[in-house]
Parts: sequence; C-alpha cells; structure tokens
Amino acid sequence: MAVHLPPLSGAAEWLNSQPLGPDDLRGRVVLVNFWTLTCINWLRQEPYVRAWVQAYRDDGLVVVGVHTPEFSFEHDVDQVRRAVTARSIDYPVAVDNDYAIWQAFDNHYWPALYFVDRDGVFRDEHFGEGRYEQSERSLQQLLGIERDPVPVKGVGPEAEADWDNLRTPETYLGFSRGEHFASPDGPALDERRAYHLPERLGLNQWALAGEWTIGAESVVVDQAGGSIAFRFHARDAHVVLAPAPGRSIPFRVLLDGEVPGPSHGVDVDADGNGVLQDGRLYQLVRQDDAVRERTLEITFGEPGAAAYAFTFG
Repeated sequence: MAVHLPPLSGAAEWLNSQPLGPDDLRGRVVLVNFWTLTCINWLRQEPYVRAWVQAYRDDGLVVVGVHTPEFSFEHDVDQVRRAVTARSIDYPVAVDNDYAIWQAFDNHYWPALYFVDRDGVFRDEHFGEGRYEQSERSLQQLLGIERDPVPVKGVGPEAEADWDNLRTPETYLGFSRGEHFASPDGPALDERRAYHLPERLGLNQWALAGEWTIGAESVVVDQAGGSIAFRFHARDAHVVLAPAPGRSIPFRVLLDGEVPGPSHGVDVDADGNGVLQDGRLYQLVRQDDAVRERTLEITFGEPGAAAYAFTFG
C-alpha cells in the first residue's frame, strides 16, 4: 500500500517559503530533510543536500527542511534563522518546535531523508550520514534523469569524519543522558558545587573543575575560570554550547596543556581563544598531524556558559 506525504502543518514558522503542504508539492519530486542545528551528523550531511538542491532544482526537485529541536535553546527561531544563514540554506525550512511534522512522519532520527515522488508517494528513506551516491541516484530516478554524481567536499565542521581514527563516541553532559563523568565524588544534580579534575582521565572520560551546576540537559559554569576536560581519540572535537541570554563569553582551549597551534578548530585560533555568542556546535580541535589520544580542556572566562554534548569526527 502506497504511503503518501503527510501534512506539513503545525510548524511555528516557515523560513525561505510560505507554508507548504502536499497539494503545493504535487508534481514535484520532494526530499524532506529532518535536522537540528547542533547535530554534527546533519552538519556533515548538509553539503550534499545543498549540492543536490543546486544540481536538480531546475529538474523539478524541491527540498523541504524540517528543523526539529533536540535541546531547549534550539526552539529559538532566531537561532534556527542564523543557522540557515550560516549554512547558506536557501530551500524551505519548517520550524517544527512542537514535533508536529516529526510525529506525522513517525520520524526518530537526525538527520533523516525522505524521498517522495511526483504523486506524493514515499519511494525511499535514509537515516544518518552516508549512502550519498545511492541517495542521489534515488533522486535522479524519481526525476527521470541520469548524470554523474555532483562533486561535494565539506569544510570545517561539515567535513567528513576521519572514521578510521574515530574512537570516542558522542557524549552528553546533562544528567538525564550523561555518562563517563570522572570528577572525584561524582555529580551533584541541579545544585551549584565546586568540582576538580582527577589525577588522570581515562579515554572517553570527562570532568569538571571550578563552580558548576549539573542540570538534566547541560552543565552550566557558575564562576569565571570553570573548565571541562575530556580525554578523546579522534581527529576533530566539537562541543555544543549556549550562553546565558545576552551574554558573550570568552573561552580558551588547550590540548594536553598546550595551545592547539595548527590543530585548532574553526571556532578557536591557534592560541586556543574563542568566543561563545550563539547556541550552536563549536569546533574546538582538528588535529593536523597523526591522530592520537589527547586531553582537551576548555576554560570559560565568565559564568553563564552551558555545555550540552561533545561530538567527534
């Protein structure tokens, strides 16, 4: 039995478009892309989606992005708008703050791609990164064309992960999903407390130093000089951060106690300096030499920074 594109109703707002629905899209091949702005898996997929938009728009392809937030600060439409601008997204995006479209699709993943033919019938789906050539072939088949795949090369946090050297998993910091916390005496939940680093961090462990509050979703630094240390094995290290409203918070990143130099990520300089201004994913490290086990430490110059999750690539 054919499964048809459900209504795209219930969005808090639409960006780059008036609200769209199945009747508006009939006669076009549609790619629906579920994402959330802090997701590293979506960031690494997005250059492919942008490339497909440019390559196949004139052939009848419409991409509809659906931003469904994972973290509470991602409900801010202005944050989503800034992410759309930063990623040069010019296709329609539904801001799905109440999960209405997510539930209509019975979706469970970021990112998720749904391929819909000109009659509004689902023909393919893919969850997570990868399978790019097959996905592009699916689009071509639905469009009735055959071409070489478009060349894509992501840069910065959009670059493909170094899968062969990736040995550290995504790690949440709030107590509802947090794990591998290694500060002595363990966490105190929902209360301000002083923490310190252990003598040694094991691989994939993290710890706090200074005054912090560990909440369900994030850890929040309560005093200037608070830091997070993480022992990881990956080429890239990222962290999802958000400042207190109206705040701009300087931070400093060290690798094994030294400035990162040429191994700095796009959001810090060679001396490890960065500024937290928007809630988003920050790339702290991209190792420029042989990937090996390292200790990352990020120290905040002012209180009010919330850290949600580390991701690696």
